[in-house]
Amino acid sequence: MESIILASSSPRRQSILKMLNIPFQVIIPDIDENIDKSGNVFKVPEKLAVRKVEGCINMLPRQRSIPWILGADTMVCMDGELYGKPSSAEEAAKYLNALQGRQHFVITSIALYNGRQKKIVTSTNITKVTFSKMDDKEIEWYVKTGEWHGAAGGYRIQELASCFIKEIEGSMSSVAGLPISNLYDILKSQGYSILE
Repeated sequence: MESIILASSSPRRQSILKMLNIPFQVIIPDIDENIDKSGNVFKVPEKLAVRKVEGCINMLPRQRSIPWILGADTMVCMDGELYGKPSSAEEAAKYLNALQGRQHFVITSIALYNGRQKKIVTSTNITKVTFSKMDDKEIEWYVKTGEWHGAAGGYRIQELASCFIKEIEGSMSSVAGLPISNLYDILKSQGYSILE
């Protein structure tokens, strides 16, 4: 199996690739994650995933053969507003206050660069997540765990935030940062088999 460059520092994405026995190396592109959020907000994660792949391509030496690069981006959307990674504990608490007791969408887009064909293909997964009602004490407790660091919407569904998840419709791995079914399908469509 050929090695894939993962354009992400996310431990969750890395653990999913390890679980699938996909060899990879991590290269973190230096990109501007500020993006125009007007228009279709559901397209923003796809734009950022592509930007990460392109940033990675631009970092590598021109003469280097690049077989595969994988980028991904996850955002939470509720009432047309996007919630990325909170920059502080206060912002994480604000996000959780907004999300508690309500349903929101988790959008994860993946972008895959196929070096043989010199093209980028994308796939997006949208999952509905419903939070239980949370009181101030519960929000304060969760924020103190520090799980909000680097997590879209300020929570990690695969960890302690699962205490407050009432319902999920869609892909658990997508909410964790990398939708396994979408990844498998996109790799297969480009001739990359994990069945070796």
